[in-house]
Amino acid sequence: MNFFRYALGAPCALLLAGCGTDSTSVYLTVTGSSTVAPLLSEIAKRFESANPGIRIEVQTGGSSRGIADAIAGRANIGMSSRELKEDEAGLVSHPIAVDGIAVILHQENPVKGLTLQQLADIYTGKIERWSELGGPDREIIVVNKAEGRGTLEVFLKAVSLDSSDISADLIAGENQHAIKTVAGNADAIGYVSIGAAEAEIEGGLAITMPTIDEIPPSADAVASGSFPISRPLLLLVPENTQTEDSAEVEATRSFVAFAKGESVSDIISAQLYVPIIP
Repeated sequence: MNFFRYALGAPCALLLAGCGTDSTSVYLTVTGSSTVAPLLSEIAKRFESANPGIRIEVQTGGSSRGIADAIAGRANIGMSSRELKEDEAGLVSHPIAVDGIAVILHQENPVKGLTLQQLADIYTGKIERWSELGGPDREIIVVNKAEGRGTLEVFLKAVSLDSSDISADLIAGENQHAIKTVAGNADAIGYVSIGAAEAEIEGGLAITMPTIDEIPPSADAVASGSFPISRPLLLLVPENTQTEDSAEVEATRSFVAFAKGESVSDIISAQLYVPIIP
């Protein structure tokens, strides 16, 4: 299980009335989307400078895990990179950013653009060779995301497919798994967060992002609404967090409010997501 753990600190009087000067800490657990986790971890570092006495543990595992943990009370906050489904009741959604999903290819692949229909045909096995798309006469290696991942849900909706329609050669979990798989195979195709892909490209990893329906994947395209595959990044809290009073609940409300505020918009932009300004 991948996780990031931060000891957060600052004048606890800002958040926790009467916490005094002892070493008592409030512990918050956050689980879910591997897309949201690195962003939230950076936001948590800044939260530390204003709120001592609070410890936040951020664990990945996929959007479905975050949602289920928040519903069951195993986590104070769930992270999701997809909208809630009808049967996922009892939670309040707090959008903190908007993200796009990029298709990724190996740097050696000459294909520069794909359409949503071509993606659907690739992922259902109707298109099996890159030569059908202007590339080399080699078999396409299809990398899909694992069940329970928010990125999978959003991708399926964009290409109008069900999970059972997909014909995949490899299954990837977190963004890094998909990125490294494609970077290591010249014939592979996958899809991940634009921010995650852009960061790896800037670091010199051998992947590229083709246009989708002639729209380049970028934060600007996501912000304008022109990019065809996008989704909100959400923090999810139980409904009773809105009304109950305790040190833990107060800390949860304060952290969520901080993550939604303008003071972290630079962190969101730096990770190539689009801030949501109230």
